[in-house]
Amino acid sequence: MAKAMILAAGQGTRVRPLTKDVPKPMIPILGKPVLEYIIEHLARYGVREIMINVAFMHRKIEEYFGDGHRWGVEIGYSYEGAYEHGDILPKPIGSAGGMKRIQDNSGFFDETTLVLCGDAIIDLDVGAALHEHRSKGAIASVVALDVPLSEVKNYGIVVADPEGRIQSFQEKPSPEEAKSTLASTGIYIFEPAALELIPSGKVYDIGGELFPLLVEKQLPFFAQNRFFNWIDIGRVTDYWTVLQRVLRGEVAQMDMPGRQVRPGVWVGLNTHIDWDEVHIEGPVYIGSSVTIEAGATIVGPSWIGHGSHIRSNATVVRSVLFEYTRIGQGMTFAESIVSAQYCVDRSGHTVYAGDDRTLLRWGDARG
Repeated sequence: MAKAMILAAGQGTRVRPLTKDVPKPMIPILGKPVLEYIIEHLARYGVREIMINVAFMHRKIEEYFGDGHRWGVEIGYSYEGAYEHGDILPKPIGSAGGMKRIQDNSGFFDETTLVLCGDAIIDLDVGAALHEHRSKGAIASVVALDVPLSEVKNYGIVVADPEGRIQSFQEKPSPEEAKSTLASTGIYIFEPAALELIPSGKVYDIGGELFPLLVEKQLPFFAQNRFFNWIDIGRVTDYWTVLQRVLRGEVAQMDMPGRQVRPGVWVGLNTHIDWDEVHIEGPVYIGSSVTIEAGATIVGPSWIGHGSHIRSNATVVRSVLFEYTRIGQGMTFAESIVSAQYCVDRSGHTVYAGDDRTLLRWGDARG
C-alpha cells in the first residue's frame, strides 16, 4: 500500500488562542482532535505505518495517540528539538528536514509515502491518488484542488502543463498575476528517491526548497487535480466555519456523536436539561454532563462541550462552547468560540477572562 508522514511540529500561531493549551493538530472537532480524523482516514485505506513529527507540546499528541493500536495502525514519533542549558527545547527543522532526519535514522521511507499536514480534515480518495502517482511514474506528486480565481491569493498555486507535470509555483498570487487556479493542499506523495535530494542535518522545507529543486532537475514531478473536501484550519475564523459545516452534516465521515433525542438535537450521557423550559433549534450537539437551565435558548449549528453549564435565560447562537464553560444568567453569545479562558468571535477578535471588558459581556462565563 503506502506509508504516511503527518507533519505536526508547528506552533499554530495563526490560530491562537485555540493553540494556547494544545498543539494545532489536537484542536477538537465534535470532541475529537483533528489529527484523529486524519489517522482514521488513513486507516480506512490500509495505511498502517504512520510517522508523526512533533515539537511544541508534543506530549499531548504522544499521550493521546500512543502506539496507534486503537485505530489499527502503528504510530511512531520523531521529536524535533535541541538540548540547551539543561532543557530540551522544541526546534522544528522544516517539513523536508524532518523527513530526512527520520530517513537517516532508520530508512523508514522505503516505499511510496503519503505526506499530510496534521491540521486539515480531508476525504481524499487515497487509493486513487496513489494509483495516479504510480501510473505516471512520478518521483513526487502534489495533490491540488481547483479554487475560484478570486481565492488564489489565499493559497500556494501550482502551475502545470496539460499532462500535469509541474512547471512552477506561485505563493499567494493576486488574481491578476495567477497563472493557474490549482491550489496545493499540503498533501504530497513521495518515492524514496525524492528524499535522497534532501540535505542531511539542515532546516529544509518541502514547498520552498525541495519542490523547486525537483522542477530545476526536470524530474517526473506531477500535480493531481482532485475533487474532495479539504478543510484547512489555517485561521481562527476557519475553525468557526469548519464547525458550522460539520454540524450541518456537510462533511463526509464526520457523524454526530451522542444520541438524537429530537430532530437535529444530539446529547451525550448524564445531561441535565429542562426540556419543557428551554428552546433548542438544531443542529445542536450537547456533550456529556452538561446542565442547561430553564429559559435558556440555543440556536444551531452549535456544539456545547462536555461539563458546560448554561444558566437561566442565557442565549447561545451558532457558537461553540469548549468543555467546562459556564455561561452566566441572561448572557448572549452569538457566532463565537467560547472557553473558560477566552472568547473569540467569528471575525477572530479575542477577549480573555479577567479582562474588564470581558466581565461586562461574559458574566460568570468561567467554569
